This record gives sequence, structure tokens and C-alpha cells, in this order.
Amino acid sequence: MTVPQGRRSSTFTRLLRHGFTDPSTAERLLDGEALAAVRADPVLLDALGRAADPDLALLGLVRLAEAQPDALARRELLDTLIAAKPLRDRLLGVLGASEALADHLARHPRDWQALVTYEAQDLHPGVEEFTRGLAGATDPVSLRVAYRRCLLSIAARDVCGTTDITQTAAELADLATATLRAALALAAAAAPEDAALCRLAVIAMGKCGGHELNYVSDVDVIFVAEPAEPAGDDGGNGHGDGHGGGGEAEALRAATRLASHMMRICSETTVEGTIWPVDANLRPEGRNGPLVRTLSSHLAYYQRWAKTWEFQALLKARPVAGDLELGARYVATIAPLVWQAAERDNFVADVQKMRRRVIENIPAGEVDRELKLGPGGLRDVEFAVQLLQLVHGRADSSLRSGTTLDALAALARGGYVGRVDATQLDDAYRFLRSLEHRIQLFRLRRTHLVPEDDADRRRIGRSLGMRTEPLTDLDRAWRRHTSVVRRLHEKLFYRPLLDAVAQLAPGETRLSTGAARERLVALGYADPAAALRHLEALASGVSRKAAIQRTLLPVLLGWFADSADPDAGLLNFRKVSDALGKTPWYLRLLRDEGAAAENLARVLSAGRLAPDLLMRAPEAVALLGDPSGLRVRDRAPLEQEMLATVRRADGGEQAVRAARAVRRRELFRTTAADIVASYGTEDMPAVANQGALVDLTGAAVSDLTAATLAGTLRAVVQEGWGAELPTRFAIIGMGRFGGHELSYGSDADVLFVHAPREGADEQEAAKAASAVVAEMRRLLQLPSADPPLLIDADLRPEGKNGPVVRTLKSYEAYYRRWSLVWEAQALLRAEPVAGDVELGRGFIELIDPLRYPEGGPGPDAVREIRRLKARMESERMPRGADPTLHTKLGRGGLSDVEWTVQLMQMRHGWEVPALRTTRTRAGLAAAHAAGLLAAEDAEVLDEAWVLASRVRNAVMLVRGRAGDTFPSDGRELGAVGRYLGYGPGQVGAMLDDYRRVTRRARAVVDALFYDS
Repeated sequence: MTVPQGRRSSTFTRLLRHGFTDPSTAERLLDGEALAAVRADPVLLDALGRAADPDLALLGLVRLAEAQPDALARRELLDTLIAAKPLRDRLLGVLGASEALADHLARHPRDWQALVTYEAQDLHPGVEEFTRGLAGATDPVSLRVAYRRCLLSIAARDVCGTTDITQTAAELADLATATLRAALALAAAAAPEDAALCRLAVIAMGKCGGHELNYVSDVDVIFVAEPAEPAGDDGGNGHGDGHGGGGEAEALRAATRLASHMMRICSETTVEGTIWPVDANLRPEGRNGPLVRTLSSHLAYYQRWAKTWEFQALLKARPVAGDLELGARYVATIAPLVWQAAERDNFVADVQKMRRRVIENIPAGEVDRELKLGPGGLRDVEFAVQLLQLVHGRADSSLRSGTTLDALAALARGGYVGRVDATQLDDAYRFLRSLEHRIQLFRLRRTHLVPEDDADRRRIGRSLGMRTEPLTDLDRAWRRHTSVVRRLHEKLFYRPLLDAVAQLAPGETRLSTGAARERLVALGYADPAAALRHLEALASGVSRKAAIQRTLLPVLLGWFADSADPDAGLLNFRKVSDALGKTPWYLRLLRDEGAAAENLARVLSAGRLAPDLLMRAPEAVALLGDPSGLRVRDRAPLEQEMLATVRRADGGEQAVRAARAVRRRELFRTTAADIVASYGTEDMPAVANQGALVDLTGAAVSDLTAATLAGTLRAVVQEGWGAELPTRFAIIGMGRFGGHELSYGSDADVLFVHAPREGADEQEAAKAASAVVAEMRRLLQLPSADPPLLIDADLRPEGKNGPVVRTLKSYEAYYRRWSLVWEAQALLRAEPVAGDVELGRGFIELIDPLRYPEGGPGPDAVREIRRLKARMESERMPRGADPTLHTKLGRGGLSDVEWTVQLMQMRHGWEVPALRTTRTRAGLAAAHAAGLLAAEDAEVLDEAWVLASRVRNAVMLVRGRAGDTFPSDGRELGAVGRYLGYGPGQVGAMLDDYRRVTRRARAVVDALFYDS
């Protein structure tokens, strides 16, 4: 509100100076009847100015004064306020930070007296003190009033800084404990017959169990019960009347009624609002399981059925109400299972998967404001600490605290976490929890979102001691602490592994070698001894190289651990580092280029093909840090480089070696781009459009193969004939090569065609063409560690019995007189890929009428096509192969889809120009556009073809050799799953999905190919 300078009163100016944002309203409230007795006292204005929100504090004080039952009571409040600084700080501190507690005081105007006492024993009340504070509650409504009164005193100590965040959270947990006991007592009083039949223990979980509760939070519990002891026995639940007895089933029913009533007392909304929801969903089987179980039933479940996350949750289990002896027995019985959880298969993967699922479920618009669940939030610290506790707590009982910061301190004392790292995380966690508390305290609502409103953030910043620039300082501190937590995996998991092998300064904490091995095993490393040797070789010593490695490796180890084969990733990284160790730019690239290190980690741990390529061309690491380095190149510039490289070589063999070096680098570029796009990185999420990724990879490998053949052809001609052959020569791509759909392990199906030059002797021309083919094959088959490039000409006329190369006229004569239906079908994918462009175009003009016959193929030809496909399925399927998982010949696989598309092309290509394509997916789209294929059927076939193609690529990437079915080795199968987008432990889901997708495709094929 803007007031002209001349009309501003001195009070108005003083209010502005004391932090009021609405001084006009504040001046009016101070001049009102409620504060008439103290309005002139400067002590009041100074105290209001120290509140988080002076305007809010003043309004709350006026409401409280007006709510007093009479003038005498109001005078007592105001006199005490002015005279007693402790009360003044506490009361105005609460009123300036919490609108909800101001509402409570307005409804219960005498509750301010709960803030008067300021004795030493008042500083840290526990369960007993809170129990006394709740003692007068006789029903749910009075329990809520008493609870808020106790909460008022906790908040007052909090906002005044009398307690720190850990003490406040512990007090809130103790108040919750006392409240659960009071609610259970009310439930037992309402049903004494139920209380007599059972012993019921309430086990606190989550933040309540960990003594670190929020102001507003679900209170997680588990219930365990037993039949009541017979009369005369000691150890009952305190609610019995001596009748005892009853069978187990009857006792469980009684306990369930008591537990349900207790939950309602705490959770239901009354005229005084609610306390908090009691959540029992962490119990065995969650919502689907019984609310109450016996101890033996709990034990049987955890021994047989429990998931990893359930043991993680049990870290914080603590008996809080009901039969505490039974509760203690429950915790003692379950504890050994908790500390064996790290030995379970996929332990770390399960924990990390749960964390990822939590982040994925945050609404997109809230991720950046989410304090608890978002990246760099509270849950990141808690999950990491709990994971380390479960890994190392098996042998070290000092780590078994349910309180996050106590556990973090114990991890630091034991050397499992670096001391500096632990201090930074402790600071970050305390700040984030304090911020969370201040946000919740305002309206006492369960939220973990940082407010967007400036006034809200200003109040919160001031409440945290940021008085100069509260908005700027709050945002800066929040981002700084979040950034620290985002590095928690590096801080908590991986850096101590380097400390185990590095030379540390005297007095520094060191993770023992045994503990390091233990952690590596838990993180998925199968050979921890070898991993430690690699770390020592990379990071020990005082050289600059070792220092940079110690900076890089913690992050890299995390990325390796996120893969299906962390050992291979680390081993490959050592090999690359050894090969490039003296290259000045290598480590600098990984350190300074944000994407380079993560891209390298993904590539090195994704299988054998890409790392093998990189080992033979380690300088290609530079591609990973260049923004355009993973952009695959088009055929024209590739072919230009290949031809220029060959032209400079001395002899055919040297030329082909040079061409292979280009191919090796470009194949690495393609595989790396594919892997990074498939796995995703922090800066670049995984590509969602799998079809586009298959098209990109298929085109890249096909273009690279064509460029390599063009370079080899040039090398052969250059060495044997100099400038020019006596015949024009062209290479026609067939099959997946002609369709721009090569996978990493595909052979290159080709036809060779030549045409004697004008005036050349036909026999000499034929001899030259044959010699070219023979020499190309020889050169391409020279021994090499690179993936082979095999050219296959078996689709030529007469197959293996026919000449390898023919003239254009010979092809014309053969196709006119002798062509079989399978040859016409094979020609559907013919496309020139290298050599004489005009000759290649002439070949396509020759075969178009054959592959797209006017009127389509006759009935006999269609029957022959179907017969050939059935024969191929029965004769060429490998013995013992699972037909539901074979990507090429299996049910709904590549052949099924391709033959179906090709039959439509032969039938309708003559009248539908768009069908005249060598590409399967383009043919599907054209058939749908022409009304030959329903949209749903086209989608089903496309999905199956893309998935089968992806699997073939994955197998080659993972194993380093081609394969048409899923690997049998567990790690290799897991790596295929990761490439396809499945998380750890989801191999079964991957195979089920593949079978489902291809089963649907086969149904469409049966209808279109065989029945149409």
C-alpha cells in the first residue's frame, strides 16, 4: 500500500522499519480496543518485528486478546506479555509463523498459558510429559484440543530456537507416541471386553519410528497381537480385566477392533479438526493384508514373501503403544531378517528402483518444488543412509539407528562415509527438514512443496533467520543444499571405495578393504577383488592424472552400478584409461564436458560391441563430449571420406585397412548414439520413439556399409586397373541392406551387375568384373578384430549355382525367361548402393515390372509364396530354438511382418506408387494409407517389427556377435533388458512383453498373409 510521504505517521514509518508489509492495517490494529493497554509500549513493537511475519503475529495477537473471556483475562495476557520476555518471544514467534495455531488460540484463548513456563526441565519434554499433557482427554474432541496445546509448546520452542530440528522432530514423535497411547486407552475403555481378550502392540514405523516426525505427517504403524495371558499371569497389555483366555482367532478379531477404533480416533475429522492419519499400509501385504497379525504370522510372512523395501521400512520399527513387551519381542524377532536383507538378489537394484518409482510419480509441475521426494530432496538422503545401513549394519551394530542423522553420524564414525561428506549432508538434511517444518507449520497441512508465493517464502526465510534478503537468501540456500544432496550417491556410496585403495592423509577415515568389497557386492559388482584392483590402478598415487580420476570415479562407479554388468564397465574404463593415459585431453574432456563422462559410462557398461570398437580406436572417446559427436552421418559425406582415404593409400590391402578404420570409428559413433539414446542420461532422457531409433540405426549401419563397399570397390579398381575398368560396375543392395534396415550383425545381401563400356571386349569386361568381385571379397575377409562385413550374393539368379556377376542384358534375359516367384519377391528390396549410378538406375528400371507386376501375382504365385514361407519356418528354425522368442523366423517376428508387407506390395504396388519402397515400415504406412490395412493391424505389425529389430541390435551390442534370440546368460539378458528400457529385475516382464507383442502380430499375419 502506497501512502504519500507527507501523510505518513511516525508509527507508520516505525512499522515499515520493523518489517511490516502492510503498515496501514497494522497501525489500525494497534489503535484498536484490543491492544489499548500496551500499544504505546516499544517492547511490543520490537517483539513483533522479530516474528517471521510481523503482520500475521499482530493479527493473531489481536484475535487472541479479543477472544479472552473478560477484561481481566485480557489484562492478564497483555501484562504477562510485556513483563515476561520468554512468553513474548514464544507467543509472538508462534503467531508470526503459524496461522493454524493462531486459530487454535482464538478458539481456546486460555491455552496461551501453556507457554508461560520456561524452566530447564521444560526444554526437552518426552513421552511422560506429553502423556501428562493429554491426561485430561476423555474423548476424541478433547484429545485434539490437548494435542494442539502440546503442539503449541513444541512450535514455540522451535521458532525461538530453543530446540534444533532433531530435538523438535523427536518431540513431535514423542507427542505422537503419547497420543497413540491415549487413543488406544480411549478405544480400550470403549470396549473393555476386547481389551481383555488380547495383547495388542503398536509398532511405529517411518518418521515416527525413527524419532524424526514432521509437524503434519501420516503416522505409520504396524499392529501385532497375541491372545491375552490367562488370569494371574504377568505381562498383560494393561487393559485386561483378568478374564483372559480366548482363542487366537477371537483375540485377533478383538485386537482388530481395538486397532481400528484407535486409528479412527486419531484420523477422523471433528469440530477441532484432525490430529493426523494413522497409516497401517506398511504391514504385510499392505492394504490387502489383515490389519493385525500374530508375531508368528508376521515372521512367516517376512521369511517367505517380503520384498526388499519392506525390510528397509523395518529399519525404523519401534514399539510405542499397547503391550510394549510384545512390541519389543516383535522388533527383536524381525531384526535379524532386516540385517540379512542386503544378501538378497537384486538388493541394491530393488532399493534404487523404488527410489526411481517415487520420482517418476511426482507430477511434472511439482518436481522442482518437491522438498521430500524430488531429486536432491530429503528422501534421497534417507534412502542412501538406509541402503548403507543395510549393507554394513550386518556386521556393525553401531549403524542400526532408526534416526537418519544419528545413522549418518555412525556411518561417518565407522569410515563408511567421508567425514566432510557426512557433515555437508547433515547440514543439507537439517536445512531441508527445517524448511519442511516451517512450510507445514503455517497451516498445519501435510505438504512438502516449497510455496510459489513471495509472501509465503518471505515468511519462511525470516523464520529461518534470513532477515536481510529473505527471498533471495532462502532460494539460494535451498538450491545449494539440494545440489549437495543430488551428489549423495557419489558422496555416500562411491568415494569411500576410492579411500579404500588410495593413500590418505594421517587421521583421515578409511573404509576397510573388507567393507569396500562388501559394498561393491551390494552394488552389483560380481568380482569385488578385481574392481578394487582397477580402482587402485586408476586412482592411487599423487599424480595429476590420479587426482582427476579420484574426482571422476565416484560418479562413474554409480553409472556402472546402474548397468547390468558393472564389472565390465569398470574394466573397460580402465582399458580405455590405460590406452589414453598420456593423452592430455582425455581426462580433461571427462572432467569438464558434462555429458562426456556419463556417455562413456553408459557405452562401456552396455555390452561388448561398443567397448571393443573403442579399444581399437580409443581416440573416438572425443565424440562423446562433442554436442554433434553422436549425430550419425549421412551417406554422401561418409562416402566422400571413404573414397578420399582409399585414394591416399598405397595398395589395396592398405586402402581397405584405412577404410576399416573409418568404418570402425563410424560404427562406434552409431552404437554409442544408439546406447545413449536407449539408456538416457541425466541431460538427455531415453528416446521414447523406438521406431524412430530403429530407423536411424538401420539407416546409419546401411549407409556405412554402402560407403565401405564403395571404398573397397575404388581400392580394387585403383590397384588393378588404374583410372577405369573396361566395364561399368554397380552393386545392388538386397534384403535389409536394400531396405536401409541393417542391424549391427547383418550380412550385406548384394547383387553385382556390369555393362561393358563402348568398344570394350565383352569377355575382357566379364573377366574384369569377376576379378573385381573376387578381390573385394578377399579384401573384406582379411583377418581383423573389427566386426566382419560379409557380402552375400546368394539372391542372384540361379542362387549359388549362377555366376556371381552378370551384365544388365544377362539379368534381363534371365528374368524374362526363368525368374521364379521368390526372385521377384527378393527384388522388392533391391536398391543401388555403390558403383555406377546410371547402371544402378537401369537395373531398377529393368526389375520394376517384375516386382510390381500389373494386376498383381496370380493365385499360383501367391500359393507358392505361402508355401515357401511355411517351408522356411519349418526347415530353417534352429533346432531347440523357442519359436516365441526367435526374432527372425519366430512367431510374429521379422519374417512374418516382412513377408506380409511384401505380399501386399506385389499385389498392389503396380497401382499404389507409395507401396514401391524397399523399407518395411514405410510399406506398412503406405498400405494403411491406401486402405489395404486397418490402423490397428498396421500398429500391431509395426510394433512387433520394431521390437524384434531392437532385440537383434541389443544382442549384438551386448554379446559382440549376432544372434536372433535372447541370450541365455543372466547378465547378458539383463543388459538386453536395460537397452530395451527395462529396469533391473524386469527380465521376466521383458520376455512376457515380447511374447505378447509378437503373438498379436502373428494373429494379424495369419489373417492377412494366409487367409486373405
